[in-house]
Amino acid sequence: MIFLWAFLVGGAICVFGQFCFDVLKLTPAHTMTLLVVLGAIVDGIGWYDPLIEFAGAGASVPITSFGNALVHGALQELESNGWIGIITGIFEVTSAGISAAIIFSFLAALFVKPKG
Repeated sequence: MIFLWAFLVGGAICVFGQFCFDVLKLTPAHTMTLLVVLGAIVDGIGWYDPLIEFAGAGASVPITSFGNALVHGALQELESNGWIGIITGIFEVTSAGISAAIIFSFLAALFVKPKG
């Protein structure tokens, strides 16, 4: 049953993203930003962790999970280290993903020639 819920929840997030493209005519950058912000808001009100427990990878893989990770890390570090923890918590939780994006973007720029 977990596979079904992961598929349905992850699919619903993707359908919302496609709705933003097709109906609202948002650019990919605007849609991605909207999904990250919505993930951050849902985590801020405490609903994202139960959603991950319910849907597993259907909630932890989409881009909304990045917003969840940003807020989750910031709030955890805020509790343990005070206000400076907001900044350090964001990078502590998401540093692996950010580092991978930088490294793979650099490699793509080295090996892929743009069409001109």
